Amino acid sequence: MTEALPQFQLLAPTTLAEAVAALNETPDVAVSAGGTDLVVQLRRGLCEATTLVDLGNVAALKTIEATETGLSIGAGVTLAEIENNAEISRDYPAVAKAAAVIAGPTHRTVATLGGNLCLDTRCVYYNQSHWWRKSNDFCLKYKGEICHVAPNGNRCRAAFTGDLAPALMVHGAEIEIVGSDCRRRMRLADFYHEDGADHLKLAAGEIVAAVHLPPPGPASDYEKIRVRGSIDFPLAGVAVACSKSADGAVRFTVAITGTNSMPILIEPEEALGGESDREAYFTALGKQVQKAVSPQRTTTIAPHYRRLSAAALTIRIAKALL
Repeated sequence: MTEALPQFQLLAPTTLAEAVAALNETPDVAVSAGGTDLVVQLRRGLCEATTLVDLGNVAALKTIEATETGLSIGAGVTLAEIENNAEISRDYPAVAKAAAVIAGPTHRTVATLGGNLCLDTRCVYYNQSHWWRKSNDFCLKYKGEICHVAPNGNRCRAAFTGDLAPALMVHGAEIEIVGSDCRRRMRLADFYHEDGADHLKLAAGEIVAAVHLPPPGPASDYEKIRVRGSIDFPLAGVAVACSKSADGAVRFTVAITGTNSMPILIEPEEALGGESDREAYFTALGKQVQKAVSPQRTTTIAPHYRRLSAAALTIRIAKALL
């Protein structure tokens, strides 16, 4: 059944200041970057904005710039540009790898960094047609009173499924946010809430402007499991960074998407030393991942399978990075 796209007004600012002003001066407004997720939400009635602020003409959001403190990537840079950027592939490999496995090639030519970081949370009870949701009395995330995934709870358990967030988090990325009266930066790991209905620390009228990466350091990689080998959102996506010290000790940083309402960052205290029992170390690492994530019935795939998969991917990537 085809769902018609509703009528809306489209604003096309050319500067960041104009975009922020439009967001703060227009009622019932939403931001559009590549639109790959937003258009679907509009068709399904999940976004009821009557005005869209299109960021496609804001040149300040489209730059990738090496700085004295690392690398700055504008929120409007496309996933295809990130995937094919030689500097990112060399110095922050997990980031390029994550970009390369999002959706399909044509999506990546328009989908953006900022859009993927601000991706709405997903759930099998939420990402449905309007008539389907209405027949189930809606849900806690949209016009309903209970979360069908966890009826006895008091918060939405929809899962965050952006691929780029964990890859950036293991490299210590910071996010830059611009509003009408402020410009602030925070660790990307601190940008999210564990609440599927309110998962971003982004106030009304604010725009994600850029992501800032520190100087190149650890080796890294990203993998995910999904129902199909392409297009699909991650059921569990894992980024791992591996740092090696002069004495031979190895430390891993792990970040996971697809299992919780926010990406999960894990920084094990224990390092893998030259005399460590490697198998015991990796077994413990897998158990730490299983304990940290809490997948729910937000997809048709069993939560426990996703939990075990996150642990297995972590171990596989970590071993390969040694």
